[in-house]
Amino acid sequence: MANSEVPQRRSLVTEIPGPRSVALMARRRAAVPAGVGGTMPVFADRASGGIVVDVDGNSFIDLGAGIAVLNVGSSAELVSAAVAEQAARFTHTCFQVTPYESYIELAERLNALVPGDLERRTFFVNSGAEALENAVKIARNVTRRQAVVVFDHAFHGRTLLTMSLTAKAMPYKANFGPLAPEIYRVPFSYPYRCAAGASAAECGPACAEAAITIMDRQIGGERIAALIVEPVLGEGGVVIPGEGFLPALREYCSANGIVFVADEIQAGFARTGAWFASEHSGIVPDIITTAKGLGGGLPIGGITARADLVDQVHVGGLGTTFGGNPVSCVAALAAIQEVERGGLIARAKRIGEIFEQRLRPLVSDVAAVGDVRVIGGMAAVELVSDRAAKTPDAAAAGKVLAQCHSEGVILLKAGTFDNIVRILPPLVISEELLGEGIDIFDKALRSL
Repeated sequence: MANSEVPQRRSLVTEIPGPRSVALMARRRAAVPAGVGGTMPVFADRASGGIVVDVDGNSFIDLGAGIAVLNVGSSAELVSAAVAEQAARFTHTCFQVTPYESYIELAERLNALVPGDLERRTFFVNSGAEALENAVKIARNVTRRQAVVVFDHAFHGRTLLTMSLTAKAMPYKANFGPLAPEIYRVPFSYPYRCAAGASAAECGPACAEAAITIMDRQIGGERIAALIVEPVLGEGGVVIPGEGFLPALREYCSANGIVFVADEIQAGFARTGAWFASEHSGIVPDIITTAKGLGGGLPIGGITARADLVDQVHVGGLGTTFGGNPVSCVAALAAIQEVERGGLIARAKRIGEIFEQRLRPLVSDVAAVGDVRVIGGMAAVELVSDRAAKTPDAAAAGKVLAQCHSEGVILLKAGTFDNIVRILPPLVISEELLGEGIDIFDKALRSL
């Protein structure tokens, strides 16, 4: 539910950025490394529902949700109340030293929510990257193998291991090598740009066959510890794999003793119109990693794994000082309540319908739009300079984002070629605000 103190309307009262944001930007440049990137030229003061208010009093329509973190909105009622109450009781003990019930309760909820009727175990860390690091540890421990398979266009994090798992070099890997060893990359099913050269309808089976051939012939299925895949690419540009792709990979992993890891960090927690994006393909992963939307705005990452896999890890082999912090645990429990109370899975489906109605026509109406992709509360518009050649147009994406930002709409860039505008609104956003945000985005596209 939106905080009533933050009116749910767009309002620009200064130039963008305003004077206080300009002053803060100067302080930022003096205090913060230039390597820490930035999307918006403004500084937040308050946020709730689908609105972010900056320090100059400008109200922006939020179509980024803190990069798919604020599925339940910022300052969600149950989350805010749970955080305040827990912070007054205690903020930290370290679960490995003096445990607490909220950690166990949250683990129980995740064990019950993930797809598949299997016995599960869940433990918590600080972030999505740390969750994936632990998934690899578990897989290597149980299989006694080293190789890890990942995919083109994937993003998995910025630590040494996870930037090695990530596909894109700049800005994530450039100059930070040497990278972690025993990581192998195979094609992802990207129907608009099928690596196997197949039609969109045949991309799923074709890319699955290509990936499996590489695993068989160039790596060796008996050497692979884990296959890590985003069921929907997030940073890669909301790429929804073709039908049959994920099930074929799941079958190959089962046949070869490979641990199937679903990275649900961005697409999980109701974002796609299901608790987990894996559900759309009917697959049951061995390990699911979560973060972002899990904490309702607070930092937490989760690893939910088959009990027979994770229980093989020796005592002390898993753990972290701050992982599953009590404040983050109660925030996550409250975020789950917000999803259930607000019917946000159904709400994500409704947002997907609006995206289809408003964005799909752009493919025929705007020459620069090469593709539109929608799955629940995730959408992407891919921009090209030549539709026949599908030439990526990063400059056009930059112009569209700059215009939207200047008119009070927060949007994100994505894609291997930086040519994709990604739309990830809080699932609690009103249809009126969402429609107004899309109006401004539509106008910016047509102005190209």
